[in-house]
Amino acid sequence: MRTVWLNGEFLPEHEARVPIFDRALTFGQGVYEVTPVIDGRFCNWPHHAARLAQSKAQCRISDDTDWPPILDELIRRNGLTEGRIYLQVTGGAPGDRDFLSPTDPVPPTRFAFTQAAALVDHPKVHEGMRVILHPEGRWALRAAKTTQLLYAVLAKEAARDAGADDAWLVDQGMITEGTSANAHIIDSRGVLVSHPVEHGVLPGVTRLCAIPLAREMGLPIEERPFSVDELFAAREAFISSATTVIMPVVEVDGRKIGNGQPGSHTLELRRRYIERLRHA
Repeated sequence: MRTVWLNGEFLPEHEARVPIFDRALTFGQGVYEVTPVIDGRFCNWPHHAARLAQSKAQCRISDDTDWPPILDELIRRNGLTEGRIYLQVTGGAPGDRDFLSPTDPVPPTRFAFTQAAALVDHPKVHEGMRVILHPEGRWALRAAKTTQLLYAVLAKEAARDAGADDAWLVDQGMITEGTSANAHIIDSRGVLVSHPVEHGVLPGVTRLCAIPLAREMGLPIEERPFSVDELFAAREAFISSATTVIMPVVEVDGRKIGNGQPGSHTLELRRRYIERLRHA
């Protein structure tokens, strides 16, 4: 039986309850973070904490929870060695539904849970991911990590219906990102190209930490949008996220990227990033 944390209590998962008037349920006013867990330790917390603070500010959610002790205890109670921890903070649960937040603020709803998953030896590492291209249709506030993920859900299901692993979103001929990951290519010149995070995409923590490692590998970096044509001409493609770490992409819309195999630069970057997580 998995133990979760809800508003200050560690509970069996089947006992955790959230009121129906919670603003994350009625208005999507909730933010979240997912941190990878490797060797029984959650990773990259300072970066996740900074992004969580930014997301809360953008969504007008006030909360000062001290998360690290909670996450440590969840890992211990659930005996988690490898996987991830999900945490969410919402606008709270006033007495009734109203578009405007209460003038007398209500306490935020806060919860967290663990999920066991293979990160280091993920089977897709050896064969690579297959993705489809999908029109960008999300709302403008993409940089906040909010719970308004309906469009991502629909795009992921379109990919599954097409026999692919995920979708990359396209806005006026340019790749923005994956449904739940940042998207990258190593172009025909050997340059790592990654969409800038100042606007239009989520500021991924894995991306933030991996780009300096790519520089150490000697890869030139260009932080700019890249086109669909550049994607199909690229030598390698990959995604980065807390859930997948660094994962090669070998096929897009049925067309091979490079030689159709996980790229050597991608695999080396993945190896270095996992080592960084283990020794941080």
